[in-house]
Amino acid sequence: MSRKGQSITLSLRESDKAELENLALEFGCTWGDRPNISKLVEYIARHQLIIAPNNDWTNERIKALETARKALIDLGKTDEAKQIAQLLKSRSELTLPFREEIEIFLNNPLPVWRKQVDNFIHRQQPFRLSYQDAAERLWSYTVLHAQVIPIEKRQYLMCRAEESEGNQDVEGLQHNWTLRLDRIQEAAVVSIDQVWEKDLERIAVEFHLSSGLAFAYQRKTEDIFVSELEGQPPRKRVVRNISGTFWFFREITRYSKDCEIISPPEVRSRFRENLKSLCQAYDLEIKD
Repeated sequence: MSRKGQSITLSLRESDKAELENLALEFGCTWGDRPNISKLVEYIARHQLIIAPNNDWTNERIKALETARKALIDLGKTDEAKQIAQLLKSRSELTLPFREEIEIFLNNPLPVWRKQVDNFIHRQQPFRLSYQDAAERLWSYTVLHAQVIPIEKRQYLMCRAEESEGNQDVEGLQHNWTLRLDRIQEAAVVSIDQVWEKDLERIAVEFHLSSGLAFAYQRKTEDIFVSELEGQPPRKRVVRNISGTFWFFREITRYSKDCEIISPPEVRSRFRENLKSLCQAYDLEIKD
């Protein structure tokens, strides 16, 4: 017995027809193994599939998903990041530059060495890393601890290595290295049979906050002590475990005169030398 039904004619561009066929395949609307647009329309008519707006997401929601995508990349969870990227790609609210960024991410998987590094960090497996820096110098590190950390819109491999030669940081931090991931063009990564360290090298630094900063300061993850307001005028004492002076100095420089490094002496002295160099660059007289 033949089935008699009503027929309709759809006038579609080839690109739209292809998209409908993809949707038909996605939702199991097929005739044999071929996509069936008529069955897709039938499912929609019977409310087995629901049509929803594709342009009603807020900027806040899109930004939240993008933040989550980048956080997953930093954690080495590429597959999960791709799932969010696919979700974002399906939306019509995306700007063209943002859509291009998402498509580049989906079409260009992480390089093999990056996947290896993420895997070693996840497994807490020491490894050896070789690469050329921007000045085309060859470096090799025996990495005993590492973290991929976003700083100022860039991603860095913060690692603790056996090697300290050439490190200009203060004593106690000279085995820590900061490698900019986007500068590593080619890298050789191999696991080694050594013990994974629990953290980067760190030293405790005490600094005092004054004026409005003493009231407005919000505790950071690395802070191991933050006092209540003390004295007159009020000040606040903070002790923080730092893994490098470069980024620490970069942060507190923004605080200007409202932040004073107290200890250890070598960190305070180095910051003083930086300030002297800055003053000399502007022809300011310095009195010790």
